[in-house]
Amino acid sequence: MKEKRNFALRDASGNEVGIYTGMAPRQAALKVASRGVKDIRLRERGTKKVHIYQGNRRKVKKPKNAPAWMPDKIWKPTVKKIGIEKLEKI
Repeated sequence: MKEKRNFALRDASGNEVGIYTGMAPRQAALKVASRGVKDIRLRERGTKKVHIYQGNRRKVKKPKNAPAWMPDKIWKPTVKKIGIEKLEKI
């Protein structure tokens, strides 16, 4: 089984504003997109890689097998990978 990895969310000026965990960068990007962020830049902690995604979310009906406490409409995130950048320094 894969280990969870940590990814730092970077804002437009390069500051790290949050940490998200996932088995893969896409999983962390989906978590960020579900919070409404559109331009997603995730630096993998311990490396110099920055994964770049374009995120979006939309309201959809809840699944048929959803628990009773879940609201009728939920946010569904989607992401598209743009590429990877290498940082010169961290």
